[in-house]
Order: sequence, then C-alpha cells, then structure tokens
Amino acid sequence: MSNIQKRSKLKYTDNVFLFIPNIIGYARIVLASLSLYYMKWHPKVCVTLYGISCLLDAVDGNAARYFDQCSKFGAVLDMVTDSSHYMHMYSSMTAGSTSHKKLSESDYKFLHLYYNSSTVLFIMCAGNELFFVTLYFLQFLDEPSAAWNILLGVSGIICFAKQFINVVQIVNASKVLANVDKEERKALSASKEK
Repeated sequence: MSNIQKRSKLKYTDNVFLFIPNIIGYARIVLASLSLYYMKWHPKVCVTLYGISCLLDAVDGNAARYFDQCSKFGAVLDMVTDSSHYMHMYSSMTAGSTSHKKLSESDYKFLHLYYNSSTVLFIMCAGNELFFVTLYFLQFLDEPSAAWNILLGVSGIICFAKQFINVVQIVNASKVLANVDKEERKALSASKEK
C-alpha cells in the first residue's frame, strides 16, 4: 500500500470527533491534566508531560492540513487548549472567516507574520511556555546557574512579546466584534422600519 493510499485511508471518516488532529487535541488535554497532577512533587514528569502537550500543539494543525481534516470543531478544540486565542478566534468565526489564522496583509503586520510563519509561531509559543517552565523549575533549584538565568531572560523577552501579541489580538478581536454588532443592529433596525 502506497503512502498516498495509507493517508487516504487514515483521513476518511465522517466522524469529526475521530479526526486525527482532534485526537491529538484530546491527547494534549490529557497530558496537560496529568502534568498538573504531578506538578507538586515530581517536576521532571510534570515538565515532560506538559512539554509533550505543548509540542503537540505544533502538530495538530499540520495534521489537519496533511490529512485534509480541518474542521470548525477542531479549530475550537485548538482554541480551548490555547485559551489566550479565544476572543480572537471567536471574532474571526463570527466575522465569517474559516480560520483565526487567516489575516489579510492590511491587518496588523506582526499578527500576519505570527500566523503565517510557522517558525515565528513556534518560537513565540515555545519561548512563552519555556519561560513559565523555567520559572517552575527554578523553585526546585537552590542555586541556579548562569545558564538558567540566561534561559529565563531570553524566554522572558519572548514571553513579553507573546503577551503583547495577545493584547493586540484582543484589541483587534474587540474591533471586529464591535463591527459585527454594529452591522447586525443596523440590519435589525432597517428590517423593523419596513
């Protein structure tokens, strides 16, 4: 059986809940939950589980495109596991976009770069998570080395940039939702006048 035949066989299902990227999403939730369970007393297991969950975030979208299994449910599942994207994703869907990652060139340039460069997106997301993981690990070290402080500083800068992007997403999403509300109220007012 060729790779194309295997891929076709894997991607064929009518049940959106069983799409491969959605199964990856479920695994992310389970791994993140397990990492919380181990957080208090086993930092290596906690960080390993959490790290795998974060790395799978880079895989689910690629799997959706590779197996042609993009879905609204999958987009929401991805958004739920990445809660900071909720308002941005909701406003995109409300405005009729098929994905919160589809931005025009006229939208904020760095948001466009963030969503259209898989390298930039990965560095920003990984750096953000690495900052919090480093903070977590530092509580278990009596005397952290200079390498830990450098890691904290570099990942801290990336985390700050990621939080800035989150604020831009919220502002942009707020404007989109306000426009949608304005248009819906305008249409409702026009229909009442008839």
